[in-house]
Amino acid sequence: MDHLSALTASSTSVLAEGPSIYTQMFGSGLIGLREGLECGIVVMVLIAFVVKTGRRDALKWIWAGVAAAIAMTLGVFLGIHFGTSTMTPLAAETIAGVASLVAVAIVTFMVLWMSEASSHMSADLRSGMSKALVAGGASIMGLSFLAVGREGFETALLMVGYAESVSGGLWPLLGLVLGILAAVVVTVLIYRGAIRMNFSVFFTYTGLFLIIVAAGILTYGIHALQVVGWLPGADAVAFDISGVYDPSSWYGTILGGIFNVQPDPTVLQVIAWIAYVAVVTTIFLRRQRSAHPATGKNQTPEQSPATAEATSERNSQ
Repeated sequence: MDHLSALTASSTSVLAEGPSIYTQMFGSGLIGLREGLECGIVVMVLIAFVVKTGRRDALKWIWAGVAAAIAMTLGVFLGIHFGTSTMTPLAAETIAGVASLVAVAIVTFMVLWMSEASSHMSADLRSGMSKALVAGGASIMGLSFLAVGREGFETALLMVGYAESVSGGLWPLLGLVLGILAAVVVTVLIYRGAIRMNFSVFFTYTGLFLIIVAAGILTYGIHALQVVGWLPGADAVAFDISGVYDPSSWYGTILGGIFNVQPDPTVLQVIAWIAYVAVVTTIFLRRQRSAHPATGKNQTPEQSPATAEATSERNSQ
């Protein structure tokens, strides 16, 4: 019990020192920008389709679905995030560890799914909206909610794990909101034809970024479950570079705040990090190459298939 209390106190002290506010907000802001753009593309395709078909009356149902998805996302994040504050330290550590592992699983699935689905996402959304327009407003709202809510739920769980691993405070949430607002601005500009983005490159690099972030959350979750005794190896330290690596330095706050780098990880944490990054990165890059073998004749390299169709539909009005 004394050993367990010492480990808990050590974990709490690391979180108490915590990375800088800027570091916390930068990592979550980039997550918000990527996830926000994914949601923005979905909404842009839906709006462009209903406008082109002369069903502007359906816009209110699309926005209602988007609003419900946003409320659900905030509810999931705040419910888990603040729910742990009423628990004992060990119970909170357990919940944080389990939530982190669940977040990693869902984020991994969504990153790999998106690497292939982007090539036919627009066609799937338009087909679903065609059926929803016939069924009525509730179906339109439901389609919008599910399309955006899927990304929102992924973001909520990812942010729970990220926020717990860097500080447990609200600064990561503020960074997420700012990232999403930036994504909204970029989406509107793309829809109006004011700017173009190479989405293939953007989602490739941010996908790799999310994989590294998820690997850090994975190691945090493993450490949390080692602290409470659910996983073995709490005493098996792989290496200790505390003498040359200062977690409170500028590079330490960046690496620790964004990627959860520790100077003294356990053997299980190191093995899990290396295995996760190696396997998921390999699969991700292979899927990216198979989904985007070459730029089509009618598609500029600056646009993904979904945005290319949405902007062309909007410009044809």
